[in-house]
Amino acid sequence: MSASDVFLSVIIPAYNEEKRLPATLDAVLRYLQRQPYTWEIDIVDDGSHDATAQIVRNASARDQRVTLWQYGKNRGKGYAVQYGMTHARGQYRLFMDADNSTTIDHLDQFMPYITEGYDVVIGSRHIAGADIAVHQAWWKEWLGKLGNVWIRVWAVPHIHDTQAGFKVFSARAAKAVFPYLTLSGWGFDVEALAVARHRGFRIAEHPIRWRNDPNSKVKPGAYLHVLVEVVKVRLNLIGGRYG
Repeated sequence: MSASDVFLSVIIPAYNEEKRLPATLDAVLRYLQRQPYTWEIDIVDDGSHDATAQIVRNASARDQRVTLWQYGKNRGKGYAVQYGMTHARGQYRLFMDADNSTTIDHLDQFMPYITEGYDVVIGSRHIAGADIAVHQAWWKEWLGKLGNVWIRVWAVPHIHDTQAGFKVFSARAAKAVFPYLTLSGWGFDVEALAVARHRGFRIAEHPIRWRNDPNSKVKPGAYLHVLVEVVKVRLNLIGGRYG
């Protein structure tokens, strides 16, 4: 199957996800196998040292449209997503989290935006219609709200939630955005959206149903780290680093 034959690529970054990935992968497969369009699932193994890679190999043996990508050592979620977005073949490319906090059937609600010509469609937990099925700890929600204000001021005005791990890019946008990214950590979402807007792509934000995973790998220090990286994005915009 050539690149032009693939309508949708689903990219899942994975680092030591032997416990959470099997259920997510099964759910994604069940959804995609019902769809009329062509697709592929690309699992980007970000240097795992558990059974993550073998789980993907087993799934690929059952359905060759599941692919395992590896590049050695752990380099961060941002790098894994960037790798997936630049190597995928789909006309549209979705990246989602291995914990399935936002289920793939949200794509049904995203498709009208794609039909209308949007190049980027992102899930949002902070606009009307969103449903937080399982909340984070209060301090995480408080830091998240504070961080959203900071992000809108410095990098991406009018976008209410840059950090939800469910985003679709057209192939055109993915090729024009992800090669420019400089951040490999948690701030990569902000940078991707800032570059997309800087390069003139239309961005739609749609409410999602989101379930916090109590085993989330986001640590308290990640919030501060994102705030620092947002300033880097702003300086890159000013300096013309994104073309």
